[in-house]
Amino acid sequence: MGRHADTSETPRRFPPLLIAAALVVALVLAGGLVWWLVPGDDDAEACANPATVAVTVAPELVSLTEDLLSEPDALDADGCVTAEVTEQEPLQTAGALSALDPESLPGVWLPDSSLWALRAGDTELANEGSLGSSPVVLATSQAVVDSSGWTDAPPTWAQALTTDKAVAVPDLAGSAEGIAALSALRTALGGGEQADNAVVEVVLAAARSGGSEEALEAAGQGAADAALVPVSEQTVYAARAGDADSSLVAVYPSEGSPVLDYPVLRVGTATGAQQDAVDAVVRVLTSDQARTAAAEAGFRGADGAAPPAAGEQSGIREDAPQQLELDPVEVGGLLGRLSSLAAPSRILAVLDVSTSMEAPAGSGTRATLARDAARTTLSLVPGEYALGLWVFAYHLAGDQDWAELVPIRKLDTDVDGRTQREVLDEQAVSLPNRLTPGGTGLYDTTLAAVRAARANYDPSAVNSVLILTDGTNEDDEGGLSQESLLAQLAAEADPARPIKVIGVGLGPDADLSALEAISAATGGAAYSAVDPTDLQTVLFDALRQRG
Repeated sequence: MGRHADTSETPRRFPPLLIAAALVVALVLAGGLVWWLVPGDDDAEACANPATVAVTVAPELVSLTEDLLSEPDALDADGCVTAEVTEQEPLQTAGALSALDPESLPGVWLPDSSLWALRAGDTELANEGSLGSSPVVLATSQAVVDSSGWTDAPPTWAQALTTDKAVAVPDLAGSAEGIAALSALRTALGGGEQADNAVVEVVLAAARSGGSEEALEAAGQGAADAALVPVSEQTVYAARAGDADSSLVAVYPSEGSPVLDYPVLRVGTATGAQQDAVDAVVRVLTSDQARTAAAEAGFRGADGAAPPAAGEQSGIREDAPQQLELDPVEVGGLLGRLSSLAAPSRILAVLDVSTSMEAPAGSGTRATLARDAARTTLSLVPGEYALGLWVFAYHLAGDQDWAELVPIRKLDTDVDGRTQREVLDEQAVSLPNRLTPGGTGLYDTTLAAVRAARANYDPSAVNSVLILTDGTNEDDEGGLSQESLLAQLAAEADPARPIKVIGVGLGPDADLSALEAISAATGGAAYSAVDPTDLQTVLFDALRQRG
């Protein structure tokens, strides 16, 4: 489910709690909700030097985690624990774990599935237990279940997903439910070419359907033609708990269901007082109190025990479905195949390196956020993507406002013994050291970037220019005006070689209206990251949706 904002509408302004930490950022240190785990007032002196534990959680666990970590929990030794809770899609956290330095990572991670550990690179993860579990089901309306005869005879995964029924699969790049459902389909069909063809069929069918959020809403309203949506069972439970009139129900395929296990993962190897602090947070999240709270929120126990209100009125059944085991190696292979189903991207990233990027943001500066986000993005996109990197400011190279750091090449291209991905990563690390005074030459740079992208056009890919800036055009001495830029873009537009401009405004001083106009003129999109801690979410969506 993308977060793309079309330029025909008001660009999406992401709420501060939508924190995602790294398509550029210290994804876990970049904001979020801070909950203090402290002793009572009488022990105030013990908290003079509290230890902080960054805790990153999947979106559906935010409220539950907030409630649990708002309870006092003093350390055995002198001092107290501060838990910094950040909401983030598990895929983004996995990307950050594989790309960022250890000091930028959370101490504890609660994704929806242990499968995400496959994407965490070499980061050391220790599974301390499960907060709860939830089988992956197919959510739809009661009307669809009744008309299909599934109440007494549930379908197989293939019968449900490869017939004429509409399917709305959540974001395949970032949804454990979608990945698990497609893995279940492939496993149920025994693997091989037939199974792969079935997966392709479902992906193509989902691409023709509306978004999964809209599909769930239609199913809740009782639509007779509601789509099937792979979701966690807890999603159905929560929807019914929030709307007594909802018609949303869970369908349990006959072969069984993959199970999301919501692991409590210790990240890295803390020592001394920091280890004690992490221990304290882990104790809370693996306690009987935590498991009871998870059950009340609609999660099953690790053993499959049903939440207290399970039954017909909750949209879920009381007895747990048979667990369909997934081979992690097969899942990893499926992730690669899913990436290849989408048209590859060819992106020229153009990043602002004016001195305004030194402004504080999160735990660093806007420039360090951009650096970390760029590095995390590189860890997420497939090797068939082609990326290049420019930087810009004002008169960066003589009278020229921009400089090319890396030409556009596929990420798996060999460049003097290194991959393009490695070359880009090295240059991304250098971004905070490239800041230069003098302003921002936005308009001249944009035109030059579009021309360069068109000169390197690939008809088999989606060709885009991504411009990230925290300011406004300040090249008033002989540079293009906004009007002349838009006129030039229109005059040079080539329907056979379209170049979309994706504009990302970072911070409150970015000229969002200019980015909107430029993006609209090229069929692209504009994004606003008013709160710098939203930057990773914005970039993640922009790079995947590509306008």
